[in-house]
Amino acid sequence: MDRFRMIFQYFQSNSESVMNGICGLLALASVKIYTCLDFSCPCLPRYNMAYGLGIMFVPPIALFLCGLILNRQSLVMLEEWRRPQGHRRKDLAVIRYMCCSIMQRAMIAPAIWIIVTLLDGKCLICAFSDSVDPKKFVGFANATLAQAQELLTRVPCKEDELMRNSTSRRAVSRYLRCWSQALGWSILLIFIVAAFLARWLTPCFNQAALLQTRHWSNYIDIEQKIFEETCCEHSRLFAHQCILHFFESMQKEIRHHSFDLAREKEGKEGKEDLLHGITDQDQVNRLLKTWYFEKPPLDVSQATHRHPPGL
Repeated sequence: MDRFRMIFQYFQSNSESVMNGICGLLALASVKIYTCLDFSCPCLPRYNMAYGLGIMFVPPIALFLCGLILNRQSLVMLEEWRRPQGHRRKDLAVIRYMCCSIMQRAMIAPAIWIIVTLLDGKCLICAFSDSVDPKKFVGFANATLAQAQELLTRVPCKEDELMRNSTSRRAVSRYLRCWSQALGWSILLIFIVAAFLARWLTPCFNQAALLQTRHWSNYIDIEQKIFEETCCEHSRLFAHQCILHFFESMQKEIRHHSFDLAREKEGKEGKEDLLHGITDQDQVNRLLKTWYFEKPPLDVSQATHRHPPGL
C-alpha cells in the first residue's frame, strides 16, 4: 500500500515532464477507449442526436475531470486563491498562470477524443442523419416527408433491411462523414496554429514577468509539499511520544535499572527537541490555524540575521 501511495504522490508532483507524460497517457487512453467502444446508434427519432452527441461530448468531460484530479497543482491553485490574505499578499498573475497551465494540460485528452470522433464520423452521422435535407438525395425525392425522415433516421444502421443495399444511405453517410472529417481537421489545424503562436509569441511579451510568475507558482507547490512532509514527520514523532508516555507505567514495571531509565529519558528529551517545542494538541491546532490564516511573508532575511552563519 505504501508503494502505491508513493507512486501516486510521484505522479501528483508538479514536474512538467511528469504532467506531460500523464497528459499523453490520457490522450492515448482516450483513443484506445474509443477504438474499443461498441458504437451502436439506436436509429430512432429523437434518440439519434442524444446518443451521438453524448458519445462525442460526455467522455471528454470525464477525461477533463480526470486531468484536473491527477494534476496536483489544481488543488494548490484553489487553496492559494481561497486562502485569507494574512501576512502574505496574493498574486493574481501567479494564480492565472497556474490556472492556464492546468487547463491546457487537462484539455489535451478531451480535444483528442473529439477530434478522433469527428475524423471517424460515426457520431456525427448518428446525430444528424435525420437533419439532412432529403431533397438533396435522389432516393428520398419521391418519398413523403414522414417516410423520408424515417429512412434518414435509419441511415446509421447498415444492417437494417430497408437500408442494407440502399445507395441513398451510402450517399448520406458519405455526405455527413465528409462534413465530420472537415470539421475534425479544421479543429486540429486551429489547435496546432494556436499552439504554434503561443509557443513563438510568448518571448515577445514581458519575459521578466513570465519568469516571476513561473518561479512563484513552482514555489507555492513546493512549499505546500514541504509543509505537508514536515507535518507528517511531526505527527509521527508526536504519536511516538504519546505512545511512549502511555506505556510509561508498564516500562517502569519491566525495567528496574536506573541506567536504562536514564538512557530512555535522554532519548525522550532528544525526540522532544525534534518536535520544535510543539508538544500538545492546542499548540498544533494554533500552528495549523496560523499557517492557514497568516502565512509568513516571503522574507528570510530576519532569520538570517537572527542565526548568522557559523553559529
